[in-house]
Amino acid sequence: MAVGWAQDGAVQDQIEDSLNDEIARARKNLHRGESLRFCEECGEEIPEARRRALPGVRLCVRCQEKVDRLQHPARLYNRRGSKDSQLR
Repeated sequence: MAVGWAQDGAVQDQIEDSLNDEIARARKNLHRGESLRFCEECGEEIPEARRRALPGVRLCVRCQEKVDRLQHPARLYNRRGSKDSQLR
């Protein structure tokens, strides 16, 4: 299906690029090493299950959620894919 000046498959390519970008970002942000027993922000104990599930974890769930909201406010939709001129 032709869409404006975009090539066939350009929308699918944009979706795949967006997914790959998010996967790369998530992998980059993974912690490594030994998990902390206490949150480095608030000092609360990090549950054993969280420490086992996420090796290298440094924050409790509450503090991690705060960090995530500050780093990525309102990521509700893909702005990059809204126009043909923005397709890769």
